[in-house]
Amino acid sequence: MRPRNVSAVESMSRRSFASDNTAPIAPEILQAILDANAGDANAYGADPWTALAVACLREHFGEDADVYFAFNGTGANVAALSSLLQPWESVLAPATAHLQTDECGALERFSGSKVVPINTSDGKLRPSDIEPYLRGGHDVHFSQPRALSISQAPEFGGIYEIEELHELCRFAHDRGLIVHLDGARLANAAAALGTDLRAASRGAGVDVLSFGGTKNGLMLGEAICFFNPSLHHGAAPFVQKQSMQLASKMRFIAAQFVALLTDDRWLRYAGHANAMSQRLFERVRAIEGVRVTRPVRCNAIFATLDRDAIKAIQRDFFFYIFDEALPEVRWMTHWATTELDVDEFADCIQRATA
Repeated sequence: MRPRNVSAVESMSRRSFASDNTAPIAPEILQAILDANAGDANAYGADPWTALAVACLREHFGEDADVYFAFNGTGANVAALSSLLQPWESVLAPATAHLQTDECGALERFSGSKVVPINTSDGKLRPSDIEPYLRGGHDVHFSQPRALSISQAPEFGGIYEIEELHELCRFAHDRGLIVHLDGARLANAAAALGTDLRAASRGAGVDVLSFGGTKNGLMLGEAICFFNPSLHHGAAPFVQKQSMQLASKMRFIAAQFVALLTDDRWLRYAGHANAMSQRLFERVRAIEGVRVTRPVRCNAIFATLDRDAIKAIQRDFFFYIFDEALPEVRWMTHWATTELDVDEFADCIQRATA
């Protein structure tokens, strides 16, 4: 008898350009999970894989990095910031930040702290954007700014240059602000900048990092890295538990990070995703009716095109409309996107806009 869900599986055989979350697990990562599945291991991180994963992260970010694992990006962001903020304090973030737009008020509900969204044209914050939010409102009627949260790479497809990060962190620290980096795509940003993970985060002055794995080949898993552990005053392990991010079978998250950070696989996966996005950009930039709207620095392309063309393309390839009003779409590549995937997608766009 034919299983009822076969057609659904067959419909997913063509590559999606919706998100790097749609990617399969990288084979080396899947093998690491299988290898970790041999025998028993102590729970809640008291296992050899977790110790090795922490050591690997410290090799990249510094021996004093305080590391905690989480299931997903929302959990990592919320647990990281909740370890640092009092309920009457707020975090300043771009209005487009995942923390503000895609996490359903998780930080506010869990910590009681407020996210203050700041409008920017490109999803990047600059000192001049932040300064007005630091004036006035210093009495009990107002939440008090305590942290700055930025994303690398930002949600609109650009990138913070290293000196921009240095400037932003200096500005924040001079005003007593903690800097949190949502690094869901830090690997892509570092690959695009031609630098390492530390230089693109801690080296620029970041205090706490949510280091993403899910978007770069892992099945699931993120790592919270505190570069100044004194800031959380010992709260982090308790917040990790209270925020439901303490995995009992931690070895299966940790083993993935060991594999990701071994032999620079993080760089290979992210570099390939970026390269496929550049290939797609080169193909679509010359198509009449397609206008690429934002810089293509990592693995995302934003573009506007005719609504009927969008519908025609979406019959064969899934992707998101990012801004319905324009309409502006987002096309994303990932570690498993192939040159053939890109060329077939570009050919489909060409036909739909002809």
